[in-house]
Amino acid sequence: MSKTRVVIAMSGGVDSSVAAARLVDQGYDVVGITLHLWDYPDDGSEKGRCCAPEDQHDARRVADVLGIAHYTFDRRELFHKHVVAPFVDAYLTGETPSPCVSCNKTVKMRELFPLAERLGASFIATGHYARVAEHLHKMRLFRGVDGQKDQSYFLHMLREDELRRLIFPLGNSTKAEVRAEAIARKLPGADKGESQELCFVPTGHYGQFVEDRAKNRIRPGPILGPDGAVVGRHEGLHTFTIGQRKGLGVALGKPMFVSSIDGNSGAVHIGAEEELLSEAARITNTVWCDDVVFPAKATVRVRSRHDGESAVIEQLDNGVFIARFNTPVRAVSPGQILVAYEGDRVLGGGLITAALRRYEAQT
Repeated sequence: MSKTRVVIAMSGGVDSSVAAARLVDQGYDVVGITLHLWDYPDDGSEKGRCCAPEDQHDARRVADVLGIAHYTFDRRELFHKHVVAPFVDAYLTGETPSPCVSCNKTVKMRELFPLAERLGASFIATGHYARVAEHLHKMRLFRGVDGQKDQSYFLHMLREDELRRLIFPLGNSTKAEVRAEAIARKLPGADKGESQELCFVPTGHYGQFVEDRAKNRIRPGPILGPDGAVVGRHEGLHTFTIGQRKGLGVALGKPMFVSSIDGNSGAVHIGAEEELLSEAARITNTVWCDDVVFPAKATVRVRSRHDGESAVIEQLDNGVFIARFNTPVRAVSPGQILVAYEGDRVLGGGLITAALRRYEAQT
């Protein structure tokens, strides 16, 4: 009998390498795929090691060690169109984007499935720290057991038919276990470090990255204090995020934070820390499990590193939802993604379009 074929996304990093090795151990016919998404200048500058598979050489070395086939597919144009360009646009309009969600939604996962068909594979695997399990006779997405590495947030949009074909070999492991396994197996790149920055902005200097690509779209504007008076000027919305304290360019004698950013007028509003608290968030472009009934109680995360807050999610008209928090949440930012959970199970989520204060949350 022929083995069941699985294609696995390989970055040359520790996680995908161990995931591939585990699949080989389990008896699958494993085929490695690297998506070439981004190029770095050949000047010795720092390169990203996030979760973008830019290092084709290391991925090929791992595949050779494991004795599996490996293919690279050029998806740089797609990545720029669906991830990099929207990232720049969002910052220019005062939003804080979620490029890793966009990448999984519009590039990685959306490309892996048709590539699997071309290669005759029944399943797709990745090195994400997440789990797929049956719940009430349907396949659902769950958090990975390592709470510090859980990546279910970035995969909330996956459909049930897609989950049936997905394998996450690392879902029940911790990062420490995976690292130790890579070293024990003597896999190439087992001692690679990890970057906490975006794969295409490894320096973390988002403002400069946006400026380099914004052409003539950067707009200076006013900085408004707590009473609405102009207290300063800024050189562009792209250098600000909700909750920011440093680099405001103004001094009012007490700590001030960016409380809101107006993409229409170009104004940046600052205020005391309590002004960062929101009672609710408005969300659109949502994807939900088919068993979710609204209003729905859930634990929601308003960004990838948010621990979560209890909320009730209500459905309004025209595909708009409101998540009302049990306790006010700090620095809810338009452009980020809200993901809802029932325990460890992912219920779905959507794009945050507005953070609502107390008086706004009543409507």
